[in-house]
Amino acid sequence: MDSSVRERIEGRLTELPIIQYEFFDISELTFSERVRYICETECPQYGRSWACPPAVGTVAACRERCFSYEEGFLFASVSQVRDIADLEETLSTREGHEKLTHQVKGIFQKEGFEVMALSTESCAICEMCSYPDSPCRHPDKMFPCVESYGILVTDLAEKYGIEFIQGSQIVTWFSLLFLKKTGEDVTKE
Repeated sequence: MDSSVRERIEGRLTELPIIQYEFFDISELTFSERVRYICETECPQYGRSWACPPAVGTVAACRERCFSYEEGFLFASVSQVRDIADLEETLSTREGHEKLTHQVKGIFQKEGFEVMALSTESCAICEMCSYPDSPCRHPDKMFPCVESYGILVTDLAEKYGIEFIQGSQIVTWFSLLFLKKTGEDVTKE
């Protein structure tokens, strides 16, 4: 990435409630069938959403999709809760991170990047997902979850020193963006 483009992007990122971010080489990601197994056996959204397996494809297909991009971008935000063990309260805080993911994606798109974003949990845009009977109603707004791709995001966070266990009242949310320069600089500066 051109240093002036990166500088503009980083300038915009400082205006957002991101606790930490890192650009990374996609080869640094850990893909694991074990992560997918957890989706399949423990997540109630498995087989019920376009953002989740099996709709996103096999782990191998997801890995190949990620590797079709030139570089990656990881960022984290935090939310405060009374008790992180209260799943309902914890999940209620993710909407802010999803909005933040849309903002960050937009920053990269304005700099001429094609962006594929992965974010938190299962998509919650529609009250009832159209999967598997009809196509996704909002493919431009929906982000598959990081884990649905079989990505062990904690490995990457640890590599870059991003704290994700911060006590019983702080939820850390992660998003991964995959970037490919389109050649179209759409900035108006």
